[in-house]
Amino acid sequence: MIIRNSIDALNICGKEGIPLYKLSIAYEAAKGDISELKVIEKMADNFAEMKASVKAGLSERQKGVGCKMFKDDAKKLMAYRKTTSPLSGDVVSKAVAYALSVMEINCSMGRIVAAPTAGSCGVLPAAIISTMETKNLPDEAGVNGLFTAGLVGMIIGKNASLSGATGGCQAEIGSASAMGAAAVVEMAGGTPLMAFDAAAIAIKSMMGLVCDPVAGLVEVPCTKRNGMGTSNALIAADMVLSGIPSVIPFDEVVWAMAKVGRALPESLKETAEGGVAATPTGKRIQKEIFGK
Repeated sequence: MIIRNSIDALNICGKEGIPLYKLSIAYEAAKGDISELKVIEKMADNFAEMKASVKAGLSERQKGVGCKMFKDDAKKLMAYRKTTSPLSGDVVSKAVAYALSVMEINCSMGRIVAAPTAGSCGVLPAAIISTMETKNLPDEAGVNGLFTAGLVGMIIGKNASLSGATGGCQAEIGSASAMGAAAVVEMAGGTPLMAFDAAAIAIKSMMGLVCDPVAGLVEVPCTKRNGMGTSNALIAADMVLSGIPSVIPFDEVVWAMAKVGRALPESLKETAEGGVAATPTGKRIQKEIFGK
């Protein structure tokens, strides 16, 4: 089975009459020479870890060596939701809180699932779990969503990059947002083409996003970008589910993303030498943490 791009995936889905998540399961089973049941069990384990990290960040006080630049942001947002009507709405604000929660676990050296990277680990669980709760879906739907997301991420990785050091933050948060958008579209009953359209819209909305971690840590601005990537995924999904397609096809968007990534200067690709990392405050924080 060869899947080089979305055209390959859509052709197989159309021929077999299956959604993207079933194609993803079959692909992983064939690639790993294991049963589809084993593939599903492994993904279910990943999903369980995602749910645990969402819960832990909202209920436990983190004592790890990380989170030097923020603390309890997820709890603050959840508390805010209980006392007022969030401007971004109940679902989006909750999803963002979930993303912040996972990132706090990550920055505290807790256990997370890199999806697709550690610096973007909050987007996918937040988008999928909040959608499950909104639509009253079972865990199986969340696991299937991860398979859809994985297929989209694989195609991005083959044709562009999932690394901030290679393609900037568009390759990390942008890819995670695209993966999340595709996942929740299928979870909500959308077609494979609609899933890819949502992924395309999500990437276009984060095209050119630089990777500029303050002090070289995936805390600032990474954590809040996970929240923004989550909201971007949900909004892209809603637009497509309403009947709004992506004008530029997914594969062409990924091509453009790769080209933009190559054009970004090294100072804006995970070196902490540009962007907000190079601001006076960013430099002061780096000196406070590392003494230089």
